[in-house]
Amino acid sequence: QVQLVESGGGLVQAGGSLRLSCVVSGSTFSSYAMGWFRQAPGKEREFVAAMTWSGGNIYYLDSVKGRFTISRDNAKNTVYLQMNSLKPEDTAVYYCAADPSGNYRHFVSWGHWGQGTQVTVSS
Repeated sequence: QVQLVESGGGLVQAGGSLRLSCVVSGSTFSSYAMGWFRQAPGKEREFVAAMTWSGGNIYYLDSVKGRFTISRDNAKNTVYLQMNSLKPEDTAVYYCAADPSGNYRHFVSWGHWGQGTQVTVSS
């Protein structure tokens, strides 16, 4: 059984930084594409970033390009989301996802999810 556990969320002022981590167990992590989504209250789950198993292809939501960086360490079964220059509109629960089949930007394409970690950016 695949398990994803996120950490690193918290409260930060606008302009600050956070690094989210997601540890994957119960699977061959290195073979999975990995992604991050977020969901704000009353809104649909939104694609944030994704990368292929090799790291050769990386995708971002337009509004986070240049501010967020997705990376992975296959030796640690971990994917990261470095978030810089945070804005209040980045406030959401952030979810890690694994093993997509289909369009990476669609949350229904992803087979496994973590429980989420709250990110709150104050103005």
